[in-house]
Amino acid sequence: MDKSEGCCSVQLIDGDGIYNVSGIDHFIKDVKLADCGLSYAVVSIMGPQSSGKSTLLNHLFGTNFMEMDAFKGRSQTTKGIWLARCAGIEPCTLVMDLEGTDGRERGEDDTAFEKQSALFALAISDIVLINMWCHDIGREQAANKPLLKTVFQVMMRLFSPRKTTMLFVIRDKTRTPLENLEPVLREDIQKIWDSVPKPEAHKETPLSDFFNVEVVALSSYEEKEEQFKEQIASLRQRFMHSIAPGGLAGDRRGVIPASGFAFSADQIWRVIKENKDLDLPAHKVMVATVRCEEIANEKFAHFITNEDWRRLDEEVQAGPVSNFGKRLTTILGSCLSEYDGEATFFDEGVRSSKRQQLEEKLLQLVNPAFQDVLGHIRWGMLEKFKASFDKALGIGEGFSSASQDWFKACMTQFDEECAGAIIEQANWDTSKVRDKLVRDIEAHISSVRTSKLSELTSLYESKVHEALSEPVEALLEGANDETWTTVKKLHRRETESAVSGLSSALAGFDMEEETRDRMVKSLQDYSRGVIETKAKEEAGRVLMRMKERFATIFSHDSDSMPRVWTGKEDLRAITKSARSASLKLLSVMAVIRLGDEPDNIEKTLNVALLDSTKNEASKKSITTSDPLASSTWDEIPSSRTLITPVQCKSIWRQFKTETEYTVTQAISAQEANRRGNNWLPPPWAILALIVLGFNEFMTLLRNPLYLGVIFVAFLLAKALWTQLDIPGEFRNGALPGLISISAKFVPTVMNLIKNLAAQGEAPPAANPENRRSSNNTSSSENPPDQKSSSKED
Repeated sequence: MDKSEGCCSVQLIDGDGIYNVSGIDHFIKDVKLADCGLSYAVVSIMGPQSSGKSTLLNHLFGTNFMEMDAFKGRSQTTKGIWLARCAGIEPCTLVMDLEGTDGRERGEDDTAFEKQSALFALAISDIVLINMWCHDIGREQAANKPLLKTVFQVMMRLFSPRKTTMLFVIRDKTRTPLENLEPVLREDIQKIWDSVPKPEAHKETPLSDFFNVEVVALSSYEEKEEQFKEQIASLRQRFMHSIAPGGLAGDRRGVIPASGFAFSADQIWRVIKENKDLDLPAHKVMVATVRCEEIANEKFAHFITNEDWRRLDEEVQAGPVSNFGKRLTTILGSCLSEYDGEATFFDEGVRSSKRQQLEEKLLQLVNPAFQDVLGHIRWGMLEKFKASFDKALGIGEGFSSASQDWFKACMTQFDEECAGAIIEQANWDTSKVRDKLVRDIEAHISSVRTSKLSELTSLYESKVHEALSEPVEALLEGANDETWTTVKKLHRRETESAVSGLSSALAGFDMEEETRDRMVKSLQDYSRGVIETKAKEEAGRVLMRMKERFATIFSHDSDSMPRVWTGKEDLRAITKSARSASLKLLSVMAVIRLGDEPDNIEKTLNVALLDSTKNEASKKSITTSDPLASSTWDEIPSSRTLITPVQCKSIWRQFKTETEYTVTQAISAQEANRRGNNWLPPPWAILALIVLGFNEFMTLLRNPLYLGVIFVAFLLAKALWTQLDIPGEFRNGALPGLISISAKFVPTVMNLIKNLAAQGEAPPAANPENRRSSNNTSSSENPPDQKSSSKED
């Protein structure tokens, strides 16, 4: 690449047809072509070899193309295609110097490269200069005719070509005025156009549809240099603002933005080299597609490394971010604006399509961050709802009003924060996250409602249990005719109280009537269940309760004092009364009586178990007449049955067996008491003793000493009687009494002898106080039994 003051040139395509990719890239950077957008023009020049093309361009545009040295002879100077930027011409104008035609250096290959370079020039140029000699005008074998044929032929290969300005530069003008030369030249051009084969679509198409033909004449550079330069200066002015409306350049349809010039030229040359038809509109779209995609990829890569985006993404990962939507909108807008600035001159359809793809990629990249932001908002609102809702319930606010108020407040705030997270470039839907928040809040409300209802249910169930359990147990323990009536009243009162409290508590939950009724029914069932449970427990202990009641009634009198069996009591009546009371308890505990339905269980039990006549009759035919030979009570459902008839009969049999001993003990006690009260012998025995002991009695009367001995013996016997408590010992039977007396006899006799010896050895009392002291000492030494014996004596 050659550089000089104000000018820069590069060999675009070398003599072998190789496109200089690296060279054109450097050239575009040096001349800052990419910044020009659509404000640039391309000028190319064609003409025979050594016709002064490079000299013309250097003087006209201030370029530095290599010129032929006339002193060394005529030869090929420009090889391939060279590109340079014009100096001092606005807008930016690029000039292409093409290799001359008809050169002897290429020989037979000249035609192929000539057509390729001509097609290339026509495809990318706005203005094509045709350099020709003045003396060739009007000549049949002029050097420019093959060139024009080549230009017109390759034009047919351009699909829907744009209109190009073809400027014929007549060199070494003679004295013939231009007004006379131009018609002849235009006639020659028209003939050449008419002679060129055309496709069916363009057989009748005039030349003016493809080209704007302009003609200009220049004096000889070698003979009239000053005049030549003046004419060049005048022609140069025509290239100033050439792309403006009415300017020298043709129409600008299909012009490629400057940033895509290098790629476009490369692709056009590739197609030409492959000898394919060149579809310029399609090529324009292809260039726009490639360049816009490159720009989009570049902007996407820049966005990924953008510090503002990375900082925002890190903040989102760390927690909630305020003004997320506004900040991200700004970052995305900046990226898309940069794309629009660089791709603004490319095909609108392609540009918009690639912009949309870039936008979709960017939105796809930032969407996870957006979802995270929504997740933070949702989680924050859920936590806020939980805390606020629980606090509202804690201060006594109604469940339904608290849940509705805080639900509305949190959802409103959620919508506001979501609106702040939305970006202008996307119409993202937050409804799924909102629906999830709604589900989460509703699930929490449901969970709290379930928990609160469970707490209320447990609270009132515990109250019912506390109010019923012990009282019902006590009532059933003392079962009588009014037991179940009292239990029903207690059950009704406590249940109504609990139901009233529960209904008042449920009023704040705004629940369905069916659900409320179900909970009330559940509490009522629980209340009944408490009573039934206690009844079943007491039914399981009925035998023990019957024995306790029997023992209480049998062993205590009407004043609840322990009964002493003296033999005067009506043991049969007492036993019957105790058994009747026990049977009453059994009849009360047989079934649950919470309803108003009457039953004849007590009568059935009395007839079957207490009436001995019927019992004996039932022994003869138990299967046909025994009312207890069944597992159910008449007209009593099994759900209310606690003790079946068969079980009642078994319990009563066991009860009688286990209480029989108590009755037997009472009978024995009566007999023992009766024997203890009748200790004297019968009258006949007394009469026999008098008759048979008359002689001994008379002996005692004749000898008083015997009376003294008898009297002392009587006193000793009386003392032993009292000390041994002989009536009391024989109260429990003869054999136990004899055994007890034999064990206590010797110690009692020894104790009496000791006391008598102590009384005999004691000194007489000197005064009353000593006597009282002696008596006290003596009385303290004597056991209680001895004192009572003395009193008896």
